[in-house]
Amino acid sequence: MKLILLGAPGAGKGTQATKISERYGIVHISTGDIFRANLKNGTRIGLLAKSYMDRGELVPDEVTCDIVKDRLTWEDAAKGYLLDGFPRNLFQAEALDTFAEIDGVVNINIDQSLLLDRLCGRRVCRECGESYHVSMLGGATVCARCGGELYQRKDDNPETVASRLSVYNEQTAPLIDYYTKKGVILNFTSTEAPPEVLFEEIRETLDRRFR
Repeated sequence: MKLILLGAPGAGKGTQATKISERYGIVHISTGDIFRANLKNGTRIGLLAKSYMDRGELVPDEVTCDIVKDRLTWEDAAKGYLLDGFPRNLFQAEALDTFAEIDGVVNINIDQSLLLDRLCGRRVCRECGESYHVSMLGGATVCARCGGELYQRKDDNPETVASRLSVYNEQTAPLIDYYTKKGVILNFTSTEAPPEVLFEEIRETLDRRFR
């Protein structure tokens, strides 16, 4: 099973990605994790990406695509994977078509008026990346999954959230139509209900389609 996970910032992709990966035994591939791994290991592609980051520039699409293409050759991706954070735009989607065949695209829709509270109240584990909302933490400051420290990301503020949503609507949202035309889009809606409710809908759909 080879999947892509789409959704606006704050739609709950991280939580659903973890559940999907565990349920179906497929590796969760986050572009952020790929970049960090390549930078840590000092790979050729990682050093190239770092050269752009050090200048305060965005890593070009071509470099991002090369990093993802390399990641999909790793042994743990042989049984399937869930791409999270890639593709981010039509250029990357078209490039992906040249080196991978995607089975389905899990698209999580959400009323964007709900996103501000969700993102500004988000806390993330420094160790494993698990996300929480302050309303559910009961004052806890460590991750229930691994015990790591919880923190608020610098970009989880109203001004930055609005900017991120603008970028998403301009660059990433067109992928919904792109994959709809390919017949692989699977649409879901994130609400104020617990994430387990959304996951059950996703699980039922994936089970029907792929099992």
